Amino acid sequence: MLHGSITALVTPFKNGKVDEKALKGLIEFQIKSGIDAIVPCGTTGESATLSYEEHERVVELAIEFAGKKIPVIAGTGSNSTKETIMLTEHAKKAGADAVLLITPYYNKPTQEGLYQHYKAVAEAVDIPMILYNVPGRTGVNMLPETVARLSEIKNIVGIKEATGSLQQVSDTIEMARKDFIILSGDDFTTLPLLSVGGHGVISVTSNVAPKDVSQMCDAFFAGDIVEAKRLHYKLQPLHRAMFVETNPIPVKTALAIMGKVEEEFRLPLVKMGDANRKKLQKALSDYGVI
Repeated sequence: MLHGSITALVTPFKNGKVDEKALKGLIEFQIKSGIDAIVPCGTTGESATLSYEEHERVVELAIEFAGKKIPVIAGTGSNSTKETIMLTEHAKKAGADAVLLITPYYNKPTQEGLYQHYKAVAEAVDIPMILYNVPGRTGVNMLPETVARLSEIKNIVGIKEATGSLQQVSDTIEMARKDFIILSGDDFTTLPLLSVGGHGVISVTSNVAPKDVSQMCDAFFAGDIVEAKRLHYKLQPLHRAMFVETNPIPVKTALAIMGKVEEEFRLPLVKMGDANRKKLQKALSDYGVI
């Protein structure tokens, strides 16, 4: 269920509110393009600036619009364990297939604190849980030894690993339980991560080019390494464009240029600068999505 190409979905806004019609269109686009699952309310979905009511509504809508055609992995993490449990309980009640739980940010917990945080959430809510390690955003790196301890908890089933370190990924695979799922949280390293035993990617770029991200993963798992490598290098310029400014500014701008969403963000995120917008537009044009 939790493998292959998984899209970290943007949250479209219109006049300050969640654009439910655009959200439905985005999910339909993902399903038609062969994506394996979606993640609403993650970093790319601007979860940090959604109210509780909006967060819960977006999760509910994603489940409704996906219509059981693909799994929905709800982003329910927070830097508060109590808040994480609350959002996770709602996701389970709404019918999510799994949840994605970011390491608590700003608090900078110790490795023991990380373990106790996730253990508490796992004990409180019986739903498949994917850990999310992205030290560049959270200020804390969850080490392979900690992940291995957490992998012994039955409903903690995997990790989205976004350190960009293949050594850390390899150490985690080596130390964790054998069926533990390893997903790339960094589009650039998806293929290398798969090559050392990973299971897929939670992708930003697949918002824009879901078919190619999906086919790259499919080719790898089918043993067609030549085709997987071709798609990896085809996608590289688009990956670079998606991170020319802070995510999700470029990907949301790209979707706006493609006519799929309004170009609207929540402060403190703002529209792209003119120079970077031109770079993005050229990358989209060269790639053939506009």
